[in-house]
Amino acid sequence: MSWAGPEDSLLSTSLASYLDKKLLVLLRDGRKLLGLLRSFDQFANVVLEGACERVIVGGLYCDIPLGLYVIRGENVVLIGELELNKEELPPHMTLVPEAEIKRAQKAERDASDLKGSMRKRMEFLDFD
Repeated sequence: MSWAGPEDSLLSTSLASYLDKKLLVLLRDGRKLLGLLRSFDQFANVVLEGACERVIVGGLYCDIPLGLYVIRGENVVLIGELELNKEELPPHMTLVPEAEIKRAQKAERDASDLKGSMRKRMEFLDFD
């Protein structure tokens, strides 16, 4: 385990300019969270107020409300500022209810699993 040194504090001090602003936070597992930055520390742990998870599947999207959310700094890949009053998505994206986006996610995951299992079955052919 490494300890935060002076060079590590440069990352978290730059977060001060984002306080009380709407952010998009991309996590290591691929999730995208939106919310107002209320606090952070020297390890880049952040607190988002009014957070929601934006789930995008194809041309569909849904914002799942999470409330007050604490994010461990080691899970953060990217932080970007969003404009409060501006829509962030292109016009072709369609807002759908949470239940529908969950079904779309499951269908996408099932298709990916099927593709992976078919690839494993075909490995013996050795196309390389």
